[in-house]
Amino acid sequence: MPKTLPTIDISAPVCCAPVAAGPMSDEDALQVALRLKALADPVRVKIMSHLFSSGEESGGELAAVLGLSESTVSHHLAQLRKAGLVESDRRGMNVFHRARHDALSALCVVLDPTCCT
Repeated sequence: MPKTLPTIDISAPVCCAPVAAGPMSDEDALQVALRLKALADPVRVKIMSHLFSSGEESGGELAAVLGLSESTVSHHLAQLRKAGLVESDRRGMNVFHRARHDALSALCVVLDPTCCT
């Protein structure tokens, strides 16, 4: 059985010096690795792609587009939410999901400080 991601502080995007700036602390390396681990699944990458292009989708809409069960999509969304890459809110019987652009942009800058200049 795969290990679950530990819950991390998602109040702010990953915030540390770029990888190229020199040795990272253990805590900073863990924060970056947990976010990358959340993206290290083809289904999660596809979910992020759909959320970026649509802006917002319900779990049912994502399941239909991806051809997966709602429970499978829900599992993947939970992992992305724990990593701070997706935010969700309930409206009536549906839960709508959005990509956190700031979190992904910050992760890109940590990996390559010249990527967003």
